[in-house]
Amino acid sequence: MNSPIPITSNNGDTYFHLEPLISGVSLMDFSCPVQEYNDYLTQDALRSRDDHIALTWLLYDLSTGGIIAYMSIINDAIKLSVSEKELHNLHYPFKTIPAMKIAKLAVSQSFSKTYKGIGSFMIDSARGLAIDCNTDYSACRFLTVDADIENNASILRFYEKNGFILNSEMNNKNRKTISMRKDIFA
Repeated sequence: MNSPIPITSNNGDTYFHLEPLISGVSLMDFSCPVQEYNDYLTQDALRSRDDHIALTWLLYDLSTGGIIAYMSIINDAIKLSVSEKELHNLHYPFKTIPAMKIAKLAVSQSFSKTYKGIGSFMIDSARGLAIDCNTDYSACRFLTVDADIENNASILRFYEKNGFILNSEMNNKNRKTISMRKDIFA
């Protein structure tokens, strides 16, 4: 068996193409380990787009045309404590800071055997979208995510490896997710 091809932000465009979900795209071949995420893509992503709730981006394999991964992006704002604002050198009187949230992120089981680093590539792509948003439309300082610890106990390590830190103001012990942020300009 061949080893998975390591993917980085430098070589991902050689293998992949990222584009927004449009009507008429076949989504049935996509399968990740969490059925809830498969169901979202096939049953709710287009409706969320049409209702202006979330925009889903599909990552396609250039050689096969298959969907490798997807992420749904929404607008967000996060509340930061005084010490969290200090950490990012944000000396503003308002309590919340604008952000772009990765609401869903899923990688196809079949392509995870071919490529290594797809999830990290998707986060890099989300960061690129956030920077483009800052340049062209409106400001956002952070990427945020609610790390789904209910479906994957090791997901915190994945997001931490990708530069996310915990949002102390947003977390409590009774949640099935952990709120995290990444400063897109750090």
